[in-house]
Amino acid sequence: MESKVKFGHILNVAAIIIGAAMLSCALYSSVKYFKSFDRVISVKGLAEKEVIANRVIWPLSFKEIGNDLESLYSSIKSKNKIIKDYLISQGLDESEISLSSPQIIDMNAERYRNEPSTYRYNITSVITVSSGKVELVRNLISSQSDLLQRGVALSSGDYQFNIQFLYTKLNDIKPEMIEEATKNARASAEKFAKDSESKLGKIKNASQGQFSINDRDANSPHIKIVRVVSTVEYLLRD
Repeated sequence: MESKVKFGHILNVAAIIIGAAMLSCALYSSVKYFKSFDRVISVKGLAEKEVIANRVIWPLSFKEIGNDLESLYSSIKSKNKIIKDYLISQGLDESEISLSSPQIIDMNAERYRNEPSTYRYNITSVITVSSGKVELVRNLISSQSDLLQRGVALSSGDYQFNIQFLYTKLNDIKPEMIEEATKNARASAEKFAKDSESKLGKIKNASQGQFSINDRDANSPHIKIVRVVSTVEYLLRD
């Protein structure tokens, strides 16, 4: 009799476990069923803005070659002063002008040179302008012949000393650009919803892409294009 009671108890427990499992499966299926109605559309919104660079870095370099270091250093010192005085006379502040140590190459010490050079020393001097007076510096860059008339021939074509135009006020325009990108994304989503005979729901997810700043074109490096792309997911409803 006792074994029958135990067996019945076991059957009851098993029935409860099976019932719970069936209920769990039913609830899981129900959740999947309701999720199937959760339609989502993902759209991207682009915002672009043309801006003018607000800072310029202009390296002015020139070379001196010869055999006597003392006379070479004297010539470099004299030309550095000519350049600096000229820049200040044109409206730049002394704090915007910095002088680097001369770069010296001993031609006779070059490992892979087969024949001795006519001149032993090749010295490069660099004066760097870092200024927010972009338009002033652009005009100075265009009038480098003024320095040539003063006996200073600036080097050109050296990739180490490229002119850089920078835009540093990104934080000032970020909010309005993000707002514009989001509006553009919503406009695309609304059109898709209309075409699919649906209604646009709430935002499910949103992510802001990275801002990029590039030259507008190769001939106008001082004019920049700022871009940002926002990705937004909207719920769709019938």
